[in-house]
Amino acid sequence: MRYDPQECSTMAELRSRIDRIDGELVDLLALRAAHIDRAVQLKPGEGIPARAEDRVAQVIDNVRALARDKALDPDLAEELWRILIEWSIRREQRTID
Repeated sequence: MRYDPQECSTMAELRSRIDRIDGELVDLLALRAAHIDRAVQLKPGEGIPARAEDRVAQVIDNVRALARDKALDPDLAEELWRILIEWSIRREQRTID
């Protein structure tokens, strides 16, 4: 859902929207984590290690481009995704490597 911050006329309304967006972000992060769990199941059969530097670079490039398209600071997006990526790799390494 798209939210226009200009539609908020009070800080209470704005904060409520931010809280709703935070909930949606957590939902998406949980869905991403579930996909990482599936990767743990698939990677060994395909001979793919937990850390694939070419994939890391591809994900970072994609996220930076998406951020630029949405007028989000690409450096912020990259920093956040590097945290996600490293968490994901550690999660995979416990099983794969």
